[in-house]
Amino acid sequence: MRVLAVASQKGGSGKTTLSGHIAVQAQLHGEGPVAIMDMDPQGSLADWWNEREASLPVFAQTSVSRLNNDLEQLRSQGVKLVVIDTPPAITVAIQSVIAVAELIVVPTRPSPHDLRAAGATVDLVERAGKPLVFVLNAATPRAKITFEAAIALSQHGTVAPVTIHHRTDFASSMIDGRTVMELDPKGKSAGEIRELWSYLADRLEKNFRRTVFAARPNVGQPVQAARPVAATFGRRINAAEGA
Repeated sequence: MRVLAVASQKGGSGKTTLSGHIAVQAQLHGEGPVAIMDMDPQGSLADWWNEREASLPVFAQTSVSRLNNDLEQLRSQGVKLVVIDTPPAITVAIQSVIAVAELIVVPTRPSPHDLRAAGATVDLVERAGKPLVFVLNAATPRAKITFEAAIALSQHGTVAPVTIHHRTDFASSMIDGRTVMELDPKGKSAGEIRELWSYLADRLEKNFRRTVFAARPNVGQPVQAARPVAATFGRRINAAEGA
């Protein structure tokens, strides 16, 4: 099971929208079962999932104290990918998520405020010794500042070769629990998300291979069959439960 975290110290960077879209695209691409977790106290990702008609990806409610146990339960039930949305602040929650994630995706709008705020997230990820990928998000097409932001971010880490541009269909799709791939599969926004997931999936696969070769697994050990994802991880939640 792979664990991908979407983190940014700057509010309004598009973490929740990107988290939902990454999870759905991975599921559509056959990488599932995929689960999402919402560690942001605002619960925006949980609210979006509750509006979805589709049952996948599943939603796994968790907390800082239960995070490791819940991830192990998902792993034992056959979940292949977990996407975790994090709070827009440096908290114990975001530190806990970074500690268990294989790859940290840092969405960053191409603006001076966002670029300055990215430093706090980078410091946290570097202290944890985890790989990160910047994703330029909500960019204006053909704007010079987008190119300049990519150059600035590349001094501090890898910048994804796919830029997510600002379009109203992202906001429209999130209203009723959908994504741009489900709203307009042939649209430009859907194409960008597909390209982004293809890149992130490749990064996760390379990380996995390095881990496997370094771990020297015991050959010949019996492999326990995965159990189906429990219904309790796919239940709808209300505001009272999420509080």
